[in-house]
Amino acid sequence: MKIVLTLLTLAIFIFAKPLSPISTIKVDGGVKDMILSRNNLIVGTDSGKLEVYNLKEKKITKKIQLPDIKDFMGDTIHTRVASLDYIDGRYAFLSDSGIGGYTNVWLNENNQTKKIITHEAKKIIVKLKFIDKNHLLFGFLGNEVSLYDIPNKKYIYTKQLSESKFSDFALNEDKTKAAFANESGINYVIDTKTGKILKTLKGQNLDNIFAIDFKKDFVVCAGKDRRGAYYNLLTDSNGYFKGKFFIYATALSPSTKKVAFAMDEDNSITIYNLVSKEKIAKLTGLKSKVNKIIFKDENTIISAGDDDTILMWKLKK
Repeated sequence: MKIVLTLLTLAIFIFAKPLSPISTIKVDGGVKDMILSRNNLIVGTDSGKLEVYNLKEKKITKKIQLPDIKDFMGDTIHTRVASLDYIDGRYAFLSDSGIGGYTNVWLNENNQTKKIITHEAKKIIVKLKFIDKNHLLFGFLGNEVSLYDIPNKKYIYTKQLSESKFSDFALNEDKTKAAFANESGINYVIDTKTGKILKTLKGQNLDNIFAIDFKKDFVVCAGKDRRGAYYNLLTDSNGYFKGKFFIYATALSPSTKKVAFAMDEDNSITIYNLVSKEKIAKLTGLKSKVNKIIFKDENTIISAGDDDTILMWKLKK
């Protein structure tokens, strides 16, 4: 019995021990959005740049610089690449215009960058994602969702999900569904082709949700109420992990057996086993508010904050 207790104590100590990053990547500007496409880390910054970092070659392989803008005082400043996505050689990203809070949507292909929606359309788009090469899904500040046809330059549908301010959305793996989060703490799972609400998820977050992820049958939410919530769409079970601070970011592992939450004031990231609900690890090293977490695989995590440093960790198997 003493041996078993000793082993359990040792195991808890090992799992609770903070993990330091194994790799550091520097980019030009504070990271606002980041995605992983195979071995390419695609990063949008507050210096108006989209940068592609190849993890195998360990170098920046592509840079796109957006023109500067004028702020409300008339001063020249960098725009922010606030949201981005990539599919089949095509990059889409949105930026601030500096005019009335309206956004510009850009497309880059074959080293050519062009605006496909300008601030003159008076749209405040917060996030975009490709559904396929010719269609973009938009999340608007007013919690509207739209599917945009790129070749025909038109909206296929626009639907209001609720009166609450939009926060974030995430696609499932085949892009047929999206989970939308807002300031009310209620989430909506929609059909991306029609905008139809398929499921409403509520009860676990009581305030604004900063970030959401969606893989397989799981949706996880990072909340201002210090709750890292999870919903199983298949079984309708749900719950939350309690943090010590506002939870700004979250991510699911590919298998959905693990979940990450940025839930401490020191900008660390906590990894939980979503099956057993046990804490697996604490990742340290970030110096600013966590904006994005990505599982490269089951045991490799990449994350970035408001500064110019991206970190990578390896979990112990």
